[in-house]
Amino acid sequence: MARRVIPRGRARTYIEIVNIAHVTRRFAEDAWGGTETVVLETSKRLQTLGHDTAVFTTTALSPTRTDAIQQVPVHRHPYFYPYLGLSTSARDALDRKAGNLFSFSLARHLARTPADVFHLHTGKRLGGIARSAAKAHGTPYVVSLHGGAFDVPAAESASWTAPTKGAFEWGKALGWWVGSRHVLRDAAAVICLSDAERAAVKAKEPGVQTVVLPNGVDTRRFRSGHGAAFRAAHGIRPEAKVVLTMGRIDPQKQQHLAVEAIAQLRAQDVDAHLLLIGPVTDEAYGQALTRTVTERGLSAHVTRIDGLRANDPALVDAYHAADVFLLPSLHEPFGIVALEAWAAGCPVVASRVGGIPGFATHMRNAFLFEPSDVSQAVVGLASVLLHPTLGRTLAEAGRRRAAERYDWTKVTEELVSLYEDVRRAHPVR
Repeated sequence: MARRVIPRGRARTYIEIVNIAHVTRRFAEDAWGGTETVVLETSKRLQTLGHDTAVFTTTALSPTRTDAIQQVPVHRHPYFYPYLGLSTSARDALDRKAGNLFSFSLARHLARTPADVFHLHTGKRLGGIARSAAKAHGTPYVVSLHGGAFDVPAAESASWTAPTKGAFEWGKALGWWVGSRHVLRDAAAVICLSDAERAAVKAKEPGVQTVVLPNGVDTRRFRSGHGAAFRAAHGIRPEAKVVLTMGRIDPQKQQHLAVEAIAQLRAQDVDAHLLLIGPVTDEAYGQALTRTVTERGLSAHVTRIDGLRANDPALVDAYHAADVFLLPSLHEPFGIVALEAWAAGCPVVASRVGGIPGFATHMRNAFLFEPSDVSQAVVGLASVLLHPTLGRTLAEAGRRRAAERYDWTKVTEELVSLYEDVRRAHPVR
């Protein structure tokens, strides 16, 4: 294996080049989410540490075949859904949310692309493709669970497959061919976002190595922003109390709770303004949200921006324009946006779901409320907005927590240690 010279101070340290192949279901700048953030941020820092890394994915929501996002190479391949009678709108819905797709082109590419470690950020058929490639190369692979694989609410899980209703699935043989049901079992390690998720994996696959590795945040990037300029650009009054909710427009994210909370705050004479930012992944939900805002008479007090690119400076400015960050999700595997709010010095009010209680502590660095409990959410928002000292205390504690534990550089160093461990335990043949 080749070696690269990495200068460190006056000393020169020789390290092996480790080639990491990240495999994702999609990687589209116009439909960005938590998985894409994790892959991009760790890839950039892996490159800084001297490793070669690239993303292998499909053309879902992004037709460009070869690309580079912030100097991270991206290879996209044509794909299809193995269903008869699948409409164009159904395919688009599956592209946006958890569609179980397949790509012969990606399978061929990975078969001739050796890597020292394959890192899977997807399961099902596409995960099976990567599993087969890794086994063919005699290379270990690790799996990151981004979607809360074992604690997804039944209603949300049903919404993932709803677009296929009425269509005939013929692709089960493809899943069998690539061993999609054995992706976790054959992994060298499974990366979980919480202790609860790790316990669930061990219960299902007792023999697999599991580790808890959190998501992270670029604390330097989010440290400063132009909040006043952002408000001015979007017509938000300087004196308004801005409540920011960042996340895809989708029932899982429960923006309806945020709208109702704003209505109740305004009824209590709090000059609250809701800032909703995120791509639409459920058109019907997005339209219903618009109707609710109109029916509640809140059109002048809600600003909605349907998505900002990951590298858009306005993304950081939005956090600095906010007085409080609200995370009202019904289900949240981790909650990177809460870390971003912390890094920007913004107090966090969040529902107590998924991975959030694993890093946020009620009244120490965040105000936590039970999911779907609008009254509790309103209490949390009012407490922060009407008592600035409390807001500053929570925000500062959150900022310290993000810097000490969740900076992407530290998270990536832990990831490299895991890669080294699996390569020692499963030497490349």
